[in-house]
Amino acid sequence: MEIFHWIGQNPVMFWLLMVVVLLVFELVTLGLTTIWFAFGALVAMALAAAGSPFALQFGAFAVVSLLIMALVRNVALEHFNKDRTRTNVDALVGQKAIVTQRVSNVKAQGQAVLNGMEWTARSTTEEEIEEGTVVIVKSVSGVKLMVEKEQ
Repeated sequence: MEIFHWIGQNPVMFWLLMVVVLLVFELVTLGLTTIWFAFGALVAMALAAAGSPFALQFGAFAVVSLLIMALVRNVALEHFNKDRTRTNVDALVGQKAIVTQRVSNVKAQGQAVLNGMEWTARSTTEEEIEEGTVVIVKSVSGVKLMVEKEQ
């Protein structure tokens, strides 16, 4: 195949092309998916420039890409998502609501008002919560607020 012949003749250009393609793909998607492989391709390009065999270049590409992804991806995602505004039900978590009907998981009853809307409410613990109590929304499960007493 001609592509393998070209790679053998121009390994530095092959890895440079890989870096560019992966970076362009990352810029288009902004999903932190291919940036790690671009770093791996950069290391492989340096090895190609030093005259290393293609098997070593490819091995370094794979190891560096996976290692950087494993070490950095979660930290980078947290950093990029820290200023993101929560919307819809995600925005309800952490807000205060007022219980309008006693919350009892055993009796499958309870209601709370949050932002002027009445919701079915359940406790995150087995503790019953009396009417009039201020609660904190811990999560939303379907159309139910999962709540705990405010401390």
